[in-house]
Amino acid sequence: MIPAGFEYHRPGDVASAIGILQEHGDEARVIAGGHSLIPMMKLRMAEMGHLVDLQAIEELKGIEVGSDTVTLGAMVTQHELITHDGLADAIPLIREAALQIADPQVRYMGTVGGNVANGDPGNDMPGLMQCLNASFELSGPDGSRSVPARDFYEAAYFTAREDEEILTRISIPVPGPGVGQAYEKQKRKIGDYATAAAAVMVGNGQASVAMTNLSDTPVWSDAASAALASGDVDGCVAAMLEAIDPVADNRGPVEFKKHVAAVMLRRAIDRAQSRAG
Repeated sequence: MIPAGFEYHRPGDVASAIGILQEHGDEARVIAGGHSLIPMMKLRMAEMGHLVDLQAIEELKGIEVGSDTVTLGAMVTQHELITHDGLADAIPLIREAALQIADPQVRYMGTVGGNVANGDPGNDMPGLMQCLNASFELSGPDGSRSVPARDFYEAAYFTAREDEEILTRISIPVPGPGVGQAYEKQKRKIGDYATAAAAVMVGNGQASVAMTNLSDTPVWSDAASAALASGDVDGCVAAMLEAIDPVADNRGPVEFKKHVAAVMLRRAIDRAQSRAG
């Protein structure tokens, strides 16, 4: 199908983009890579009078790798996450997950900001960012604020971002030495959302565990993470199975999804532990 008519905007800075959102209110939406919004527009599931393209805003681009923190611009593509060697050395989990997103064509255009900002429970990066304890910088008419990834997701497609705010940057603590990381994903075919996916960090007496597409939000479990930190793998899996809330769909019934979730989580734990120094 063909989308309904709209006015196209391509601002050169964040302030201009926010101004357009203020001016047009509910009639305006921002677009990053477009892989979520454009299909919805074509199906007439999303209609807006004004489309605000963020591609020309240089301040939303770039990867900065520091000794303690990695900062990602919201418009960094999945391809850039994969090919940046400094990022892979600091947080290899990001490259491992990005390689499992869709296909190369999508990864050349799809952005990390778009992946985390729209609240799609099937996207890979939200759960990953919760596992990594990332924070999202949001800029709006009243200035900028930081929201932890673990507090950002409220329901499917509903987040802590206000309508006139733009997600601009992602800050991620660099895991300490000796922390193993792994991402495991089961999907029906290349390009599909996960039936279940697990992100795990473990080592030096600490652990963090999150799962994807098993609830209406990504699921990070404090109880599962604490159990794994103490070395109790069975307790970690049991706690995570209590935390998730899958629904039956074309990827399978609830019991099948729980089974796949346990398998993916155990695989991720095994590989993360094998990588811990």
